Amino acid sequence: MKRLLAALFLCAVTAVAHAEISQKFGPLEIHYNALITDELLPEVARTYKIERSKTRGLVTISVLKQNQVGVPLPVPARITVYVTNPSQQLANITLREVREGTAIYYLGEFRVTPPDTLKFTATVEVGGEPKREMVFSQKFYK
Repeated sequence: MKRLLAALFLCAVTAVAHAEISQKFGPLEIHYNALITDELLPEVARTYKIERSKTRGLVTISVLKQNQVGVPLPVPARITVYVTNPSQQLANITLREVREGTAIYYLGEFRVTPPDTLKFTATVEVGGEPKREMVFSQKFYK
């Protein structure tokens, strides 16, 4: 996960400097990002079997839950994501779970035609917690 997250953050930082992207819901902390797969380093794309393209996007989501002493730890989740473009066309994004050591994260690819701003809606379910919904938008540049 560290390799993927490092590559994703390096890509994101080169495109736009921004704060960490996450939302908190009680003991849950959901981290997410979306980018064009062409921005991934070739070896990262190969490792995670991601097609590099200027018309393919990648959404990443990881869920952390505070343990009894308040330390956030990765937890498995049921996550559904759909994306809407400015024309209100809707597409589901199929996510796959990746586990590396104690890290757990979810990756999903989608079509994008830059320049474009897409709206993502994710529903996250973690055992013992209420279902959470979050919405975020991402602008993609040529």
